Amino acid sequence: MANTVLHKANSRGHANHGWLDSQHTFSFAGYYDPLRIHFGALRVLNDDQVSPGMGFGTHPHDNMEIISIPLEGDLEHRDSMGNVAVIRHGDIQVMSAGTGIRHSEYNKNKDHLVKFLQIWVFPNKQNVIPRYGQLTLDIADRHNKLQQIISPNPNDAGVWIHQDAWFHLGKFDHKFTTEYSLKKEGNGVYAFVLKGNISINDQQLNERDGFGISDVDKITIRSDSQDAELLLMEVPMKIENEK
Repeated sequence: MANTVLHKANSRGHANHGWLDSQHTFSFAGYYDPLRIHFGALRVLNDDQVSPGMGFGTHPHDNMEIISIPLEGDLEHRDSMGNVAVIRHGDIQVMSAGTGIRHSEYNKNKDHLVKFLQIWVFPNKQNVIPRYGQLTLDIADRHNKLQQIISPNPNDAGVWIHQDAWFHLGKFDHKFTTEYSLKKEGNGVYAFVLKGNISINDQQLNERDGFGISDVDKITIRSDSQDAELLLMEVPMKIENEK
């Protein structure tokens, strides 16, 4: 029997720092809920918007796979590996923090917000050499289909991370229906609705709702509104680290 967890948009943790307005699906910084620490290997799902010209100063990370998905505006990235990049809607950015990195993220624009998802996934290997990856995807390739954006395989579609995880993005017409078959036994799927209304296995979800489901082989996805957008994250439910 499937195990499920529903996180409604208005139940998320909220922090407004003036320059940063952030919604936390899972416990993060000053928001702590013992029932919402993680979903399997998915540790952080932050829905952030940053004021013009503002951003996160240089700060450290280690032993975490960090994924940024821009939704609107331009986000400038700098890190201790020497990378300087701007990521925009349609781009996917990953960092394997491994033995340790330092980076900063700023809204490059002076006249409008930048909105992006910041996602952390526990890695399956500890203390790897830090790594940066970025890719620009064709948004048209997710119309009425699930476009793979992350996998464990450097030779597969999208960018890759040190975890048996697969992420997909989809943008669907009203009443469009599709199935997603899980790629690895023991994995679960966490769905996050970016826009509109979507049903997964008949669980109705609205914009910014999150829904986790495990102990299933596949799920059924139905769009209940026009131009509904979905982020689907398949992750291991057990966290195993190799030294």
